[in-house]
Amino acid sequence: MSRNPDFFSDWDDLPAEFFTAATITPTAPLRPPPSAPADTSWPAPSGPAGPLPEFSGRADGIFSPPPRPSRPPSLDLRPRPLRETQAGSFLRAIAAAADDDQIWAAQESGVRFWNLCEAFGDGGARGRARRGDEESAPFWESCRTAPALCLAVDRGRRVVWSGHRDGRILGWRTESRGPLPPPPPPNSSVDQSGDFKECLAWNAHRAPVLSMVVTPYGDLWSGSEVGIVKVWSKDALEHSLSVAIEESHKVSQLVERSYVDLKSLVTYGGVCPLPTVDVKHLLSDNSRSKVWSGGYLSFALWDSRTKELLKVINIDVQVETRFDILSVQGAYEEDDTKINLFSSFKKDKSQSSVSFFQRSRNALIGAADAVRRVAVKAGFGDDNRRIEALAMSMDGTIWTGSANGSLALWDGNGNRLQEFQHHASSILCICTFGLRVWVGYMDGTVHLMDIEGNLIGGWVAHNNPIIKMAVAGLYIFTLANHGGICGWNLSSPGPIDNILQSELIQKETLYSKFEHLKILVGTWNVGQERASYNSLAALLDFSESEVGLVVVGLQEVEMGAGYLAIAAAKEKVGLEGSPNGQWWLDSIGNVLNGASFERVGSRQLAGLLIAVWARRNLKQYIGDIDSAAVPCGFGRAIGNKGAVGLRMRIYDRNICFVNCHFAAHMEAVDRRNEDFEHVFRTMTFNSLSSGLLAAAGCTSVQLNRAANATNNRKPELSEADMVVFLGDFNYRLHDVSYEEAMELISRRRFDRLREKDQLRAEMKAGRVFQGLREAQIDFPPTYKFERNQAGLSGYDSSDKKRIPAWCDRILYRDNQSVSGAQCSLECPVISLVCAISTLKTDFTGL
Repeated sequence: MSRNPDFFSDWDDLPAEFFTAATITPTAPLRPPPSAPADTSWPAPSGPAGPLPEFSGRADGIFSPPPRPSRPPSLDLRPRPLRETQAGSFLRAIAAAADDDQIWAAQESGVRFWNLCEAFGDGGARGRARRGDEESAPFWESCRTAPALCLAVDRGRRVVWSGHRDGRILGWRTESRGPLPPPPPPNSSVDQSGDFKECLAWNAHRAPVLSMVVTPYGDLWSGSEVGIVKVWSKDALEHSLSVAIEESHKVSQLVERSYVDLKSLVTYGGVCPLPTVDVKHLLSDNSRSKVWSGGYLSFALWDSRTKELLKVINIDVQVETRFDILSVQGAYEEDDTKINLFSSFKKDKSQSSVSFFQRSRNALIGAADAVRRVAVKAGFGDDNRRIEALAMSMDGTIWTGSANGSLALWDGNGNRLQEFQHHASSILCICTFGLRVWVGYMDGTVHLMDIEGNLIGGWVAHNNPIIKMAVAGLYIFTLANHGGICGWNLSSPGPIDNILQSELIQKETLYSKFEHLKILVGTWNVGQERASYNSLAALLDFSESEVGLVVVGLQEVEMGAGYLAIAAAKEKVGLEGSPNGQWWLDSIGNVLNGASFERVGSRQLAGLLIAVWARRNLKQYIGDIDSAAVPCGFGRAIGNKGAVGLRMRIYDRNICFVNCHFAAHMEAVDRRNEDFEHVFRTMTFNSLSSGLLAAAGCTSVQLNRAANATNNRKPELSEADMVVFLGDFNYRLHDVSYEEAMELISRRRFDRLREKDQLRAEMKAGRVFQGLREAQIDFPPTYKFERNQAGLSGYDSSDKKRIPAWCDRILYRDNQSVSGAQCSLECPVISLVCAISTLKTDFTGL
């Protein structure tokens, strides 16, 4: 297929923004599909080959470019990796160690750490730029272990403790290791399993270790499931750490036997005041020698020196102390004494009666406690007040953050002082340093407050939940759920941020690189038929060296009431696909195989099918592939009409492709508009690879199927850097007769026909596809053709004489504020070539 030799001249001067630019490139006419036979008698388009104007819908609508909220410059310690690269290596927690010169991270295969002094060196582990960490700062990685869930920094012994899913606790030395050693040769016998090994390890719990903290007395506290809290003595830890590494395994049993089980200490007669919940939080109040432990709805306060239980409180500030139990139990012991003094000859009988009543009382209290625990455990999942974060500020105030976005301040004795809210999103983590408090939210927002709770500022740090934060050096580091780590200056937000941002923009060419990508997009209503190989080859006839991505959307792959009902039932249980759909995927794949393409994603909903193929040398830059489906037919439940979509990240930019089939018939303009609105508002993307991630036990939980969005959150399609809508939209030509349309087509007066186009009229009025753009239409209408009929005779000549129309369309939106490029399209809409210029920078932080 020929191409304009001056194509790349449009890209000599690229814009200097931090986002994607998209344009439609000039193409030569392609052969139409079998359902739209070419008329060789029509003359070729006149005029020089060059860019033609685009048509734009009203740009002040729902598809205006996504806003990029201003935020402070960041140090991207680990830019966001592709989700597909993280199976087995998702990060779960971070902590600062080694006099705050290191950032440690708990991951699914062990631990890793970054020396901040090496943050600007070449990325990877020991120089190995493996997939997912190509852009990361240099880091050290431990030998492989069970998934690490939590970290505790022991500054006195210069050790980082990690708690693992298999119930083990491992210790890691934090002393500086100097520069990273060079990577060993690929075939060498050097151990490549990790850069360092643990200095101490032991079996701590039978269940996962969920939380840990080091007290000022040197003891290590660890929490696990069902309320278990254990304390590991200072003497045993220090003795074990002083032993040579070669003999450390010999003393691990000593540590295992040195613990104190706090739950057993406060259990009397089978009754324990502690709730049977997972101990998600442990906090040491060093100034008051107390330790806070707890789950989502309750906390226990302990004396960190004597291990005495002081108080058990819940989020409603109801208090239950161990002294209540002791006083009741003491009363029964006093009664025993009185009975013995009253009648010695009835001693055995009296003791037997009291013992019976005491056992009954204990059983009743135990049953009531069990009911309470079950109620707490069953209810916390739906209770938006559950506590997700716990921290202590410089003045000794305890901060808790809840799932409903509220913050609560407590004094050191467990009395709630005040409660307030600055943001509606769920709170996931809190970090304090000096007189400042940072709060990380589910929507990726960071808030900065003073120790009295007054909001100082905030910014969007990530486009994913912020699960942990830590202060190291001059930065507050945030860990997002996708695995990215950004460092923000402790003085941010502040006046210096604007100065730094200005300098970075002026010098962005020094740290940025541009990537060019061309995308071939095609749409075809196949009418339940199967195309020949030659037809598919004609459809996908393009120069092998130009296109990097091929997107194909098909409609009416399968139809019929029986199949549609079966497809709807399969969707309910998370199944999709059909023999016809698989045939199309295989057939298109066979045509593209010679061009070195590989399918990266597909989604089918009844008769709708969309699939994307990527050139193999491009696949390493594509990831986070999600799919979605929205039925629009028969009560918004059947997939004879609707949309299927694929979303993916390419060169660190989110691009969505949506294949649509809307309501038919000339008069159904409002129904088509409603179909679009329904698709836009409710389309929710879900991971294609969730099965793999779940099998690996990843933190980043993704569901393969989920209900479409019905809440008031912002539609996901509006957040993409680029959106391409393709499909059979079914918009017709209005106020024109069949004869008038045929006459204009024969004269190639497409400009006159465009004035009658329903879709453009609706877009101009801002009622549909707001803010999207379309290439200049300069080809005959694609609806409705008779099979095996060429030229004008191919249009519907039956008694119905349906008026020709451009039902099959391709619309798109990038994230530029105005259309900075022109567009040309001289072929049927079954094929369209887009060129995307992406600016990849180390300062995006997303």
